[in-house]
Amino acid sequence: MSTTAVTPLTTQDAEALVTAAHQAAEAAGVTVSVTVLDAGGHLLAFRRDDRAVLISGETSTRKAYTALQLNAPTADLVDAVQPGGLFHTLPTALDRPLLFIAGGVPVHRDGRLIGAIGVGGGAPEQDHGFASAAVRSLA
Repeated sequence: MSTTAVTPLTTQDAEALVTAAHQAAEAAGVTVSVTVLDAGGHLLAFRRDDRAVLISGETSTRKAYTALQLNAPTADLVDAVQPGGLFHTLPTALDRPLLFIAGGVPVHRDGRLIGAIGVGGGAPEQDHGFASAAVRSLA
């Protein structure tokens, strides 16, 4: 069985993602916090604007963690945690709670998961847009 190595998410990549998300948010007049995790869930980059709501830092981190663990944008998972949904009990079953609010997006390279970005501070749909724009800019 042969495997092809995929370049992991680097600190430089993570900083570029943070910058792109912040630029998208600033262009929309929104103040946000941004977290980027590598494929192992380790923090690679983080930025919280002093004008952002304090909880936005924790929110961005949990969104990134959720997108990473489930390898899916958190915007696509919101209905799954509602009563009767596939993941109804999952948010409280783990040591680190997941956050099923739009704004977390997995990062892939060559079709493989290499990390995730989470954005918090705006409306969930805005956060999702900022995170998605950042991921697109990395490609």
